[in-house]
Amino acid sequence: MDYDPGDYPPFAVTVDLVVLTIRDDALQVLVVRRGEPPYEGHLALPGGFVRPQEGLGAAARRELVEETGIGHVPGHLEQLGSYGEPDRDPRMRVVSVAYLGLAADLPLPVAGGDARQAHWSPVDGLTAPGGPLAFDHATILRDGVERARAKLEYTTLATSFCAGEFTIADLRRVYDVVWGTGLDPRNFHRKCTGAPGFVEPTGRTTTAAGGRPAQLFRAGPATALNPPILRPGR
Repeated sequence: MDYDPGDYPPFAVTVDLVVLTIRDDALQVLVVRRGEPPYEGHLALPGGFVRPQEGLGAAARRELVEETGIGHVPGHLEQLGSYGEPDRDPRMRVVSVAYLGLAADLPLPVAGGDARQAHWSPVDGLTAPGGPLAFDHATILRDGVERARAKLEYTTLATSFCAGEFTIADLRRVYDVVWGTGLDPRNFHRKCTGAPGFVEPTGRTTTAAGGRPAQLFRAGPATALNPPILRPGR
């Protein structure tokens, strides 16, 4: 059968970004306030339309720079999933490819493009259906948070939330914040230092006044945790 483009309705492709970091002892996500309809004035994940001659990854990086001024996610960036419900965008049929980024110490965003504002916001309160996020971005954010939580169990990506050198207590704080739990310090230390290639000692210690100096570590070469560090209750 001959292919006739007229048999298929046109649709657009967008990219949306779930960029997570830890600020003020909370898991926070990068959001913008939309400056144009639809959903003008609503919070949304940064993102936008893919240009005709543009790849998905290039579009994600461009939109991140244009709307937030952040040019690079140094920790980790991966494709999260695709979202294509027919009514997800009131303008036309739009399929979105979402990306998940994890990083430590990202700068304060500077709004640009069609974003009126850009800022970090705690994840809590943004993931509920019918909440403040535009489109289906609450669903995308929930999926991104769950992906991050799952990856902390089986991969070494928790170090993406840490600085170049960190203590085991710093790393445990990542797990506690992302999982919303409190892990036993001694058991966590044993699991981290016993997982091959997870962390490596730097030979240095903290110099903070008061208390005993803590050993400093850096991310090791491993990408998978063996054995995994499972969430409590799973």
